[in-house]
Amino acid sequence: MNNINVDVLIIGAGPSGCVSASYLHTKGINVKVVEKSSFPRFVIGESLLPRCMDHFEEVDLLECLKEKNFEVKKGARFLKDNVVCNFDFSKKHTEGWDWTWQVPRADFDKTLTDELIKKGVDIDFNTEVIDVEFNKDNSSITTVKNLENETSTITAKYIIDSSGYGRVLPRILQLEKPSELSKHSSIFNHIQETNKPKGEEGSLITFDVLDTQVWFWVIPFSNGTTSIGFVGPTEYIDSFKGSPEEKMKELLKTSPYFYNRFKDEDFLFSPKIIKNFSKSVKKLYGDGFVITGNSAEFLDPVFSSGVTFATESGLLAAKLVHKELINVSVNWEKEYVNYIKDGVTVFSSYVKEWYTGNLQKLFFHRPENPEIKKQICAVLAGYVWDKTNPFVTKHNRIIKTIAYLLEMESNKKEKQF
Repeated sequence: MNNINVDVLIIGAGPSGCVSASYLHTKGINVKVVEKSSFPRFVIGESLLPRCMDHFEEVDLLECLKEKNFEVKKGARFLKDNVVCNFDFSKKHTEGWDWTWQVPRADFDKTLTDELIKKGVDIDFNTEVIDVEFNKDNSSITTVKNLENETSTITAKYIIDSSGYGRVLPRILQLEKPSELSKHSSIFNHIQETNKPKGEEGSLITFDVLDTQVWFWVIPFSNGTTSIGFVGPTEYIDSFKGSPEEKMKELLKTSPYFYNRFKDEDFLFSPKIIKNFSKSVKKLYGDGFVITGNSAEFLDPVFSSGVTFATESGLLAAKLVHKELINVSVNWEKEYVNYIKDGVTVFSSYVKEWYTGNLQKLFFHRPENPEIKKQICAVLAGYVWDKTNPFVTKHNRIIKTIAYLLEMESNKKEKQF
């Protein structure tokens, strides 16, 4: 059995792991990344938020992504009952990036790892973590195996778990816990559109709200393919019988706006289903390790927060690990847990109030309130740590309060007529 020694072992080569690895590598830290899959590989989470552009820029990964000409995402469109709500990232409360991308994650993630390898970062693909042991000095010995079932060990001063849905350390250390969010599931696929609409209609990311609890995403890519998927309560998704293809075909009929556009298109693979996708953990760090991205918390795809939380937490974790490695004291509870949970809590409020219908009332009320819309837009752009935004600081009550006032106003108008 071979053994290598590194300063930091990073589990997972998705956006969170790549941002962590790039930051630490630039600081001269000996980093090793292990990834269970081979790249390119399919993964969901294809719509980014402007906030994550800050992270890619800071760790020198932005230019390699720009070269790929991914579909530019300048905002998002929400549809419900023939009412359209458009959010423009250039019209938001918080200063920051006005655009981001819609990306096929297979291409996007491979671009990041290719760039890291070019920079000299050591990445082992097709390498699965099967065990982790922590020593008294908080260093760790991680056992991994390759495709030939050959095992080796990696001794590290620190582990950053960016394994995403694999949730390696939460599983091995028994840190998983149920999410507080409702149980929702999704079914999704890619199609190669033969008659994609010209102009904005063919490039705009859209969320078609079919019911308070059910919605349909449409994410066009610059390579001609489009990601489509339905999200709803698990029992609703399960109520459609037959094969995944048959389920998806029946679900398409529930979207009057998009049915004709997609009804004759072929699926590029058998539709994938993820059940009860919201996840959480008992703690985000421990002696010798820290958990980032979807390994720590996954909320809901409705506001595309997954990659942004992955890169936010990956970059912050790398900075704090670096401080510890150069003997600078770190208060992990304050500097990491409290900060990340502040953002997660804000987005959680939006997810919860989306499914109660309160947030939808704000989106689709007419006439629109421009100032409220700017403040909500900043949250949807990922700037959930901006304390100057009342839709951040008062997230736990402001949506519900305004929705109530709008309902009272609507009831009053109805009585007048």
